[in-house]
Amino acid sequence: MSGRFDVVEVRRDLHAHPELAFAETRTTALIMDCLASFGLDPRVLPGGTGVLCDVGSSGPLIALRADIDALPLSDQKSVSYRSTVDGVCHGCGHDAHTAILLGAAAALAAEPRPGRVRLIFQPGEETVPGGAITAVAAGALEGVSQIFAVHCDPRLPTGKIGVRVGAITAACDHLEVVLRGAGGHTARPQLTQDVVYALGRLITDLPGLLSRRVDPRAGLSLVWGAVQAGQAANAIPMTGSLRGTLRVLGHDAWDAAGPLVGTVVDQIAAPCGVRAETTYTRGVPPVVNSATAVAAQRAAVRAALGPEALTDTEQSMGAEDFAWYLQTVPGALARLGVHPPGGAAFDLHQGTFDIDEAALDVGVRYTLALAQEALAAARSQPDRVP
Repeated sequence: MSGRFDVVEVRRDLHAHPELAFAETRTTALIMDCLASFGLDPRVLPGGTGVLCDVGSSGPLIALRADIDALPLSDQKSVSYRSTVDGVCHGCGHDAHTAILLGAAAALAAEPRPGRVRLIFQPGEETVPGGAITAVAAGALEGVSQIFAVHCDPRLPTGKIGVRVGAITAACDHLEVVLRGAGGHTARPQLTQDVVYALGRLITDLPGLLSRRVDPRAGLSLVWGAVQAGQAANAIPMTGSLRGTLRVLGHDAWDAAGPLVGTVVDQIAAPCGVRAETTYTRGVPPVVNSATAVAAQRAAVRAALGPEALTDTEQSMGAEDFAWYLQTVPGALARLGVHPPGGAAFDLHQGTFDIDEAALDVGVRYTLALAQEALAAARSQPDRVP
């Protein structure tokens, strides 16, 4: 579907040369070169990484977004396109998202459709609160009636596209707690303020207590990812820290979570005599797909891949900064099956993650059909176009 443009080759090139959030200079240059070779006129986002590019000159405007950054992970695969950058890896499929959108761009440029398509190659999705905010501030949504994206899903087999009306991801915030107290010898804990003991209390008590302070239907989940304290077995340290993520399914609990966490941390720390410093960084809201956008997704899957390719998907506790676009315009995120038939499935955000590359062609065909369906819907409802 993408002419002479080799989506697999580009995806492998991106995978071998991953770049972290807002440092995607080589990736940005590759995207710019590809789009220019299609006869398009791309522009770099103001921060120096990421690209905007319009295809078409008149009619309604819809947007397609791909994220371009990688993760601070070591690539653990034995493949020809293994990461050449120590400690950096495309462990979330952003290389596939970028290659798919470039493949769709090649076809759109070669065979223009009625209407306009804005291509958004977004930096910094893996940061908090996310590079989508940067793209929106740069005018990525000006004049856009709807926006769409896909995300690799290793739970779905290749050839399947998962869609859902309403919330498809969760909100996600970052939490760090630093405890301070008078350290000392483990032989005399009564003369200390034991931050290690207090950390243990926080690790186990905070998630449980929060579950009793928030409506259980909110699906609040606090999971710790990092704990640091001390060096010697016989010395109680003066400081210790915890870092983790807090995820919730809905907006109301997301709004309430930050102040509540700080209060409960203080209540747990107080009996231990330690001082607690809580840094709560608000991340991203849930991605909430509009019914109209999902209707276009369903029609696109049926048209490009057949009805058997279409499947419903559940709301995930994962987070996506695509949510920020949907605070301004309606749209929808879909899940792209990348699990090879009969092969092992490796989860996202792991150095072992890889995709069935047959999913790339599926993604391009779906994206082209989606652009056609969304533009047709926009032309039939011009009053909804900003």
